Amino acid sequence: MMAPPRGRRLGVDVGKVRVGVAICDPDGILATPLVTVSRDMGAAADSVPADIAELRRLVAEHEAVQIVVGLPVRLSGAEGAAAVDIRAYADRLARAVGDVPVVLTDERMSTVVATRRLAERGVRGRRQRAVVDQVAAVEILQSWLDAQRRQTR
Repeated sequence: MMAPPRGRRLGVDVGKVRVGVAICDPDGILATPLVTVSRDMGAAADSVPADIAELRRLVAEHEAVQIVVGLPVRLSGAEGAAAVDIRAYADRLARAVGDVPVVLTDERMSTVVATRRLAERGVRGRRQRAVVDQVAAVEILQSWLDAQRRQTR
Protein backbone atom coordinates (compact mmCIF):
# COMPACT_ATOMS: atom_id res chain seq x y z
CA MET A 1 0.00 0.00 0.00
CA MET A 2 1.18 3.51 -0.82
CA ALA A 3 2.02 5.88 1.99
CA PRO A 4 -0.52 8.72 2.25
CA PRO A 5 0.64 12.13 0.99
CA ARG A 6 2.58 14.28 3.45
CA GLY A 7 0.60 17.15 4.93
CA ARG A 8 -1.59 18.33 7.76
CA ARG A 9 -4.95 16.71 8.36
CA LEU A 10 -7.92 18.01 10.30
CA GLY A 11 -9.74 15.66 12.67
CA VAL A 12 -13.40 16.53 13.17
CA ASP A 13 -15.77 15.43 15.94
CA VAL A 14 -19.27 16.51 14.95
CA GLY A 15 -21.66 16.89 17.87
CA LYS A 16 -25.23 18.13 18.08
CA VAL A 17 -24.13 21.52 19.48
CA ARG A 18 -20.40 21.84 18.77
CA VAL A 19 -17.77 20.61 16.32
CA GLY A 20 -14.38 19.77 17.80
CA VAL A 21 -11.39 20.20 15.51
CA ALA A 22 -7.88 18.77 15.84
CA ILE A 23 -4.87 19.05 13.55
CA CYS A 24 -1.74 16.99 13.01
CA ASP A 25 1.80 17.87 12.02
CA PRO A 26 2.77 17.57 8.32
CA ASP A 27 4.31 14.13 8.95
CA GLY A 28 1.06 12.80 10.42
CA ILE A 29 2.56 11.73 13.75
CA LEU A 30 0.81 13.75 16.45
CA ALA A 31 -2.73 15.14 16.63
CA THR A 32 -3.31 18.24 18.77
CA PRO A 33 -6.46 20.20 19.67
CA LEU A 34 -7.21 23.19 17.42
CA VAL A 35 -10.61 24.76 18.07
CA THR A 36 -14.26 24.17 18.91
CA VAL A 37 -16.85 25.59 16.51
CA SER A 38 -20.56 26.05 17.26
CA ARG A 39 -22.87 24.01 15.02
CA ASP A 40 -24.98 26.10 12.68
CA MET A 41 -28.26 24.18 12.55
CA GLY A 42 -30.29 27.04 11.04
CA ALA A 43 -28.62 27.26 7.64
CA ALA A 44 -30.76 26.70 4.54
CA ALA A 45 -30.19 23.41 2.70
CA ASP A 46 -28.73 25.23 -0.31
CA SER A 47 -26.31 27.39 1.71
CA VAL A 48 -23.04 26.69 3.53
CA PRO A 49 -23.58 26.57 7.33
CA ALA A 50 -21.26 28.80 9.39
CA ASP A 51 -19.52 25.78 11.01
CA ILE A 52 -18.71 24.24 7.61
CA ALA A 53 -17.55 27.64 6.32
CA GLU A 54 -15.20 27.84 9.33
CA LEU A 55 -13.87 24.33 8.62
CA ARG A 56 -13.28 25.38 5.01
CA ARG A 57 -11.35 28.42 6.28
CA LEU A 58 -9.25 26.22 8.62
CA VAL A 59 -8.46 23.84 5.73
CA ALA A 60 -7.18 26.79 3.68
CA GLU A 61 -5.31 28.43 6.58
CA HIS A 62 -3.48 25.23 7.57
CA GLU A 63 -3.21 23.89 3.99
CA ALA A 64 -4.83 20.62 5.09
CA VAL A 65 -4.57 17.73 2.63
CA GLN A 66 -7.39 15.68 4.16
CA ILE A 67 -10.25 15.86 6.68
CA VAL A 68 -10.94 12.91 8.97
CA VAL A 69 -14.50 12.91 10.36
CA GLY A 70 -15.51 10.63 13.22
CA LEU A 71 -18.41 8.31 12.35
CA PRO A 72 -20.43 7.24 15.41
CA VAL A 73 -20.86 3.50 14.97
CA ARG A 74 -22.74 1.43 17.55
CA LEU A 75 -20.72 -1.04 19.63
CA SER A 76 -22.27 -3.80 17.52
CA GLY A 77 -20.76 -2.17 14.43
CA ALA A 78 -24.17 -1.12 13.08
CA GLU A 79 -24.90 2.44 12.05
CA GLY A 80 -27.78 4.33 13.63
CA ALA A 81 -29.45 7.69 13.11
CA ALA A 82 -26.37 9.57 14.39
CA ALA A 83 -24.20 7.92 11.70
CA VAL A 84 -26.72 8.90 9.00
CA ASP A 85 -26.52 12.54 10.23
CA ILE A 86 -22.71 12.49 10.22
CA ARG A 87 -22.57 11.00 6.70
CA ALA A 88 -24.83 13.86 5.52
CA TYR A 89 -22.60 16.38 7.34
CA ALA A 90 -19.45 14.87 5.77
CA ASP A 91 -21.06 15.05 2.30
CA ARG A 92 -21.95 18.72 2.82
CA LEU A 93 -18.41 19.38 4.10
CA ALA A 94 -16.88 17.59 1.09
CA ARG A 95 -18.91 19.77 -1.29
CA ALA A 96 -17.74 22.90 0.58
CA VAL A 97 -14.01 22.05 0.58
CA GLY A 98 -13.81 20.87 -3.03
CA ASP A 99 -10.57 19.03 -3.76
CA VAL A 100 -9.69 18.15 -0.14
CA PRO A 101 -10.74 14.54 0.54
CA VAL A 102 -13.08 13.91 3.47
CA VAL A 103 -12.80 10.44 5.02
CA LEU A 104 -14.97 8.84 7.70
CA THR A 105 -13.48 6.78 10.51
CA ASP A 106 -15.02 4.74 13.32
CA GLU A 107 -15.16 6.90 16.45
CA ARG A 108 -17.08 4.54 18.71
CA MET A 109 -15.54 5.59 22.02
CA SER A 110 -13.82 8.91 21.27
CA THR A 111 -16.03 11.13 23.45
CA VAL A 112 -16.04 8.58 26.29
CA VAL A 113 -12.23 8.34 26.17
CA ALA A 114 -11.88 12.13 25.90
CA THR A 115 -14.18 12.70 28.89
CA ARG A 116 -12.27 10.12 30.97
CA ARG A 117 -8.88 11.65 30.08
CA LEU A 118 -10.06 15.13 31.02
CA ALA A 119 -11.55 13.89 34.31
CA GLU A 120 -8.24 12.15 35.13
CA ARG A 121 -6.57 15.55 34.71
CA GLY A 122 -9.11 17.21 37.00
CA VAL A 123 -10.97 19.02 34.20
CA ARG A 124 -14.70 18.83 34.95
CA GLY A 125 -18.02 20.62 34.47
CA ARG A 126 -18.14 23.70 32.26
CA ARG A 127 -14.36 23.63 31.60
CA GLN A 128 -14.69 20.03 30.39
CA ARG A 129 -17.63 20.79 28.06
CA ALA A 130 -15.59 23.59 26.49
CA VAL A 131 -12.75 21.28 25.41
CA VAL A 132 -14.18 17.73 25.29
CA ASP A 133 -15.07 18.10 21.57
CA GLN A 134 -11.48 19.11 20.73
CA VAL A 135 -10.08 16.22 22.77
CA ALA A 136 -12.51 13.82 21.04
CA ALA A 137 -11.31 15.20 17.67
CA VAL A 138 -7.71 14.50 18.78
CA GLU A 139 -8.73 10.90 19.65
CA ILE A 140 -10.38 10.47 16.24
CA LEU A 141 -7.44 11.88 14.28
CA GLN A 142 -4.73 10.16 16.34
CA SER A 143 -6.43 6.75 16.03
CA TRP A 144 -6.76 7.24 12.27
CA LEU A 145 -3.10 8.35 11.92
CA ASP A 146 -1.92 5.34 13.96
CA ALA A 147 -4.02 2.98 11.80
CA GLN A 148 -2.56 4.52 8.61
CA ARG A 149 0.97 4.00 9.92
CA ARG A 150 0.23 0.35 10.78
CA GLN A 151 -1.13 -0.22 7.24
CA THR A 152 1.91 1.25 5.49
CA ARG A 153 4.49 -0.72 7.48
